[in-house]
Amino acid sequence: MILRTLTAIATSTGLLAACATHEVDYPGEGEGFVGEGVAVQARLETPSVGTAGQDAADDPAIWASAVPVRIGGVSTRGFVAGTDKKAGLYIYGLDGAVLQFLPEGLLNNVDLTEGLALGGRPQVVLGASDRTPGKTGVALYLFDPAAGTGVRPWGAVTSDVVEPYGFCFARRGAEVHAILVGHEGEVRQFVLTADAAGRPAAREVRHFDIGTISEGCAADEATDALYIAEENIGVWRYRLDPSAGAARTLVQPVAPGVLVADAEGLTIIEDGAARYLIGSSQGDSTFPVWRIDGPQPVYSGRFVVDAGAVDRVTGTDGLDALGGPVGDAFPEGVVVVQDDVNDAGTQNFKFIDWRDIRVALGL
Repeated sequence: MILRTLTAIATSTGLLAACATHEVDYPGEGEGFVGEGVAVQARLETPSVGTAGQDAADDPAIWASAVPVRIGGVSTRGFVAGTDKKAGLYIYGLDGAVLQFLPEGLLNNVDLTEGLALGGRPQVVLGASDRTPGKTGVALYLFDPAAGTGVRPWGAVTSDVVEPYGFCFARRGAEVHAILVGHEGEVRQFVLTADAAGRPAAREVRHFDIGTISEGCAADEATDALYIAEENIGVWRYRLDPSAGAARTLVQPVAPGVLVADAEGLTIIEDGAARYLIGSSQGDSTFPVWRIDGPQPVYSGRFVVDAGAVDRVTGTDGLDALGGPVGDAFPEGVVVVQDDVNDAGTQNFKFIDWRDIRVALGL
């Protein structure tokens, strides 16, 4: 496969002036339209989310453990958190089964990270953009791997963002950063800590605007990069360092055959020495991939998820990926994607073996 280096395009006033300020209709919306890309199949899926007949399932986040942990009385070596943006947060096992549901309101994007401890006990911290009236900001949750008690609410980061949309965590050395993206392109970056009483504390360290409707974000500490998807424009790369402000380059504009609006979720997977950015091209139900461990992102092709053990993926929204062992079923990594048009019931999440994607794209 020939790799094509993408030209970094600086932002221009004229481009932003021409931007749409509303979400565009994508080809085949609601009809299961799928564009061209190398084909892979999902190995398994979750049950449909509980909110029927609406756009509800949105975004997943993956955590894996080298030793079994317990959630809801079930032993598992990891979990996938997935939002029902009309109702709350699901916690799924690595087999797709529901382990826990938290009826937390209008949660949109979810991410998780390690790096904080409470009372000397390492915690997994989950965060989700929260659109619930009176609670807008980032809803926070904790999972104590040693406790066996499941995921529990922890608190919130309040924000001036009117409609929280995208969200991702980032690590900068010993610091945990929480990055909130508003529906209209507002970005707020916080440093997250725990106070002496074990409650969450957040300090805003960056505040800027993207321009128009934006959602997906993913951070790569190794290259000091923060990637954000502006839905009708393309994928931008900012510096993760808050002192960089709003400076950015355009990694990939919306373009037929590569990235079709809406540009939705973003995630990063480590595969040995290589790291890849995976996007969600909602307009044609495809997933473009860039290698990002070099000086510039390099486009590596894109894939589609065809029917196999479960139905194909269409109208995809959020996604997440994790390299390395993820339970017994995914020894080298897994990619979890939202499926908008599910063949049985309402929307859900599909699990794809990273090895299948790597082989299909010749990575």
